[in-house]
Amino acid sequence: MVTKNIGLPVKPPARECDDPDCPFHGYLKVRGIILTGTVYKKKMNKTVVVRREYLHYVKKYKRYERRRSSIPAHLPPCIDVNEGDKVKIAECRPISKTVSFVVIEKL
Repeated sequence: MVTKNIGLPVKPPARECDDPDCPFHGYLKVRGIILTGTVYKKKMNKTVVVRREYLHYVKKYKRYERRRSSIPAHLPPCIDVNEGDKVKIAECRPISKTVSFVVIEKL
């Protein structure tokens, strides 16, 4: 199977897979938002939870507060990640009730 170009400046994975929901070897198209974060949980099958930390400005106190959000993302079998790894995720069509992102690169 040939690795296809997904239209983003990322390195394609070294391994191949037969997952239909893989943007490199399957039929899943990526679009819209591209985010980076840390893999927080890896307990589900083909799914990881990516935690994103950011600063939010509070105008009343003229200070920043730390916030974080958890985003479930599909993990293709051709990309090897563990908890604590930095990853890049991209928006895609809804794969399940909560999953609308896919891991495209390990940073």
